Amino acid sequence: MEVENKSSFGGMESRSKEVKVVTGGELRPFDLVLRVVALALTLVAAVLLGVDKQTKVVPLQLLPTLPPMDVPVTAKWRYLSAFVYFVVSNAIACSYAALSLLLSVGNRKGNKGLGLAITVMDLVMVALLFSSNGAAGGIGLMGYEGNSRVRWGKVCDVFGKFCDQVAVALGLSLFGGLAFFLLVVMAAFALNKRH
Repeated sequence: MEVENKSSFGGMESRSKEVKVVTGGELRPFDLVLRVVALALTLVAAVLLGVDKQTKVVPLQLLPTLPPMDVPVTAKWRYLSAFVYFVVSNAIACSYAALSLLLSVGNRKGNKGLGLAITVMDLVMVALLFSSNGAAGGIGLMGYEGNSRVRWGKVCDVFGKFCDQVAVALGLSLFGGLAFFLLVVMAAFALNKRH
């Protein structure tokens, strides 16, 4: 719904148009851009880690007296629950971003209840994405540096391509979470302006 406003300043008239949005305010292009950015970043992060797989032939020595055997070893995202959580969380956030984008554009009446629900769900997406980034980042760091106390060796020196894709997916997802966070901040500022 468009509303035309007229104002005069110093004898000059200006006209501006406002478009009503879900929160009952005006539809800000920055809001739509952030939703599209969040959708794209979480989609790419989920797909990038979802297709991540690398197979290497690793020498395995069972006994010191026997020669090492070459064994093919595969690294997949499904092997670690933190990566599964990451992929599923990004898929959920991507789906929600698409739905909230449609609801934001399609709501012509400016339903405040729907606006509040979208803001709360934006906050839930922030928590979901940041928690999945923390879980996947912790496992990624363990793969990169290893842990000598529990005798876990580094795996990123063997599975470099796999670890690089994990790192890129983590970065994209982090920026997707920040986009949702900015949406929550903008909603809080809009609420503050009205009261």
